Amino acid sequence: MTDPTVPWALDPEVASILEYLPESDLSDVHAARAQMDALIAMFAAGADTSAIEVVDHVAPGSGDQPDVPVRVYTPLGDVPEGGHAAICYLHGGGFVMGSVETEHLSAAQVATELGAAVVSVDYRLAPEHPFPAPPEDCYHALRWMHAEAEALRIDPDRIAVMGSSAGGGLAAAVALMARDRGGPALCFQFLGFPELDDRLDTPSMRTFVDTPLWRRPSAEWSWRYYLGDDGPPEGAIREDVSPYAAPARATDLAGLPPAYISAQEFDPLRDEALVYAMRLLEAGVSVELHHFPGTYHGSVAASFAEVSKRQLREQYDVLRRRLGLA
Repeated sequence: MTDPTVPWALDPEVASILEYLPESDLSDVHAARAQMDALIAMFAAGADTSAIEVVDHVAPGSGDQPDVPVRVYTPLGDVPEGGHAAICYLHGGGFVMGSVETEHLSAAQVATELGAAVVSVDYRLAPEHPFPAPPEDCYHALRWMHAEAEALRIDPDRIAVMGSSAGGGLAAAVALMARDRGGPALCFQFLGFPELDDRLDTPSMRTFVDTPLWRRPSAEWSWRYYLGDDGPPEGAIREDVSPYAAPARATDLAGLPPAYISAQEFDPLRDEALVYAMRLLEAGVSVELHHFPGTYHGSVAASFAEVSKRQLREQYDVLRRRLGLA
């Protein structure tokens, strides 16, 4: 039955954890970061790393690009001919939260489940480091993966980029940057309920002002921090936003790698994911799109829910196929 106290028709299983979720408030970045750390600690009982090697590295910077810390997860055992398939893994957190630590459990699960190498990127965060710092760090990490492919025991022809929420937006941005800057080539982009559009003008963004974990005010703060505070008056749309900041702004999506895009029904980001998928298809890019009913932003944290299990099964299935894993 639908809980009459909840104003959305949520799947009952994912609704069962609402009381444990923090308030969605980014007005105080430091408090929001502490809440996210506590939330991750609550749901992550501990990562199983028995089948993988975990090593922290640094992608050395040059010129204006500083060093980028990365955490590399590599399957134990024999290395396939040509090297392991690999994923450049970008954490979420509204461009202002998250780290390789908060994403450790998920990154380890992906590496273990797929038997693929995962490079989790500890990119700089806004507002201390607004655009273009985060996507430039992520792109730099991708270039490092490609340059160090032999040492990392990865196949440079089987590298995907993956992220959810802000990480999904950064993954889309990295795919655009790799296309426009002549590589490295990506074989796939996985965009989980991605944050793509600073204009905040879709029906879902206008409607979902009080949904769990992520709501319109969260998005407003997120983009304000990410783009800096020197934008136009409130309510006006900036005209100078780069598609590397907001991939929905890109006018040409041709030539991008195949994509998987997911959307959650009661998520302000829902419609920008759906629209981006349709625009990729129009540009001739192969896309798998799945909208999950009854879900909200990040509801996959209720891992016992059948809809969450379906999301994860699909995630691993599409990554196996696109990375050439049996």
